[in-house]
Amino acid sequence: MNMYSKEDYLLKKISKSKFRNSFHLNSKLKQYSKEKGYEVIKKHAYDFINKRVKPKTIVNDGKQTPMRQVHPVFIAQHATATCCRKCLYKWHKIPMNTVLDTKQVDYIVDIIMKWIEKEINSSIK
Repeated sequence: MNMYSKEDYLLKKISKSKFRNSFHLNSKLKQYSKEKGYEVIKKHAYDFINKRVKPKTIVNDGKQTPMRQVHPVFIAQHATATCCRKCLYKWHKIPMNTVLDTKQVDYIVDIIMKWIEKEINSSIK
């Protein structure tokens, strides 16, 4: 019996990428996440994914997710390869040029939140 979920398996695989593993929450974003709480950050993740990644066509695909330390969800998206449709296809096999369904959006948000929780609980700054 496999003890790891699909999300856990993919997070482990993605963490082996030098680029993806270079993303971490700074202390300010860790504190922000703790202060806002899990449910608020999760709501933000749903908002960002639904607006920036869910549509069939994204004019600025590949550039719609900020890379600077402005929000924990954005950093998590880069760390988990959920930042754009190209990365979602490459790493998660989620097809491009289709509107994401509810199950796909839930999966993406779950991955993001798992990564954020892991970061908050780590000692890396």
